Amino acid sequence: MSSTIKGKVALVTGGSRGIGAATARMLGRNGASKVVLHYNGYQQGAEEVAADLKALGCGSDLIQANLATDSGIRELIAALASIAPEVDILINNAGHLLKRAKLAEFTMETYDQVMNLNAKSVYFVAQAVVPSMIAKKSGFIVNLSSIAARNGGGPGATIYAASKAAVACITKGLAKELAPHGIRVNAVSPGTVDNYFHEKYSTQQMLDSVVTMTPAGRLGTNEEIADTIQFLLSDAAVYMHGQTLEVNGGMYMV
Repeated sequence: MSSTIKGKVALVTGGSRGIGAATARMLGRNGASKVVLHYNGYQQGAEEVAADLKALGCGSDLIQANLATDSGIRELIAALASIAPEVDILINNAGHLLKRAKLAEFTMETYDQVMNLNAKSVYFVAQAVVPSMIAKKSGFIVNLSSIAARNGGGPGATIYAASKAAVACITKGLAKELAPHGIRVNAVSPGTVDNYFHEKYSTQQMLDSVVTMTPAGRLGTNEEIADTIQFLLSDAAVYMHGQTLEVNGGMYMV
């Protein structure tokens, strides 16, 4: 059990499945007092995660909001103010491709939705929780970037990749600003993970190709990404600020 997590209040955006759900369960196993689970469309998944947290002795609250819109970001922040006005750990995990579309097919509306969900929400949810962290002189923010930010993404994923590159940049800027206040800001950049995201957006042929090109010879798991997040929240990472950890089985090497 991690002493840096025990007794803390956490917010996980996109917590109903995949990496977010695995991270929420990791927080519960490590003694978090409460995990606020944000979700958009998958209420059943959020409720299942909440039930798992209850079994671990961890409290939870659910907030529904569409972070692809300005109004949804505001709704999450407003709900958080009453449900959990003091957050110790923020996991900015919510993100999606929305759809694969090439340059000629892309619309300004889709561009705004992708950027709002993957980048704008990261910045403004952090803005909402940071004041109480500053007051306590402690806190953790872990943002989810992507290998797509390093290689431009797969077919039709250019703007998704750009939004995840923005996340890595936001991580560095916030780390510089918040480290003097005792707040650690870092990011995790997953490679291709065997989860719902790629069930929806990637063909089996695409996934087989990734496995062939990956030195580890397989896709990643949600739990492996959650384990990396646990490391960033631990005392073992106490001198790490503004870093984006690549977790991809060797598919991309810095």
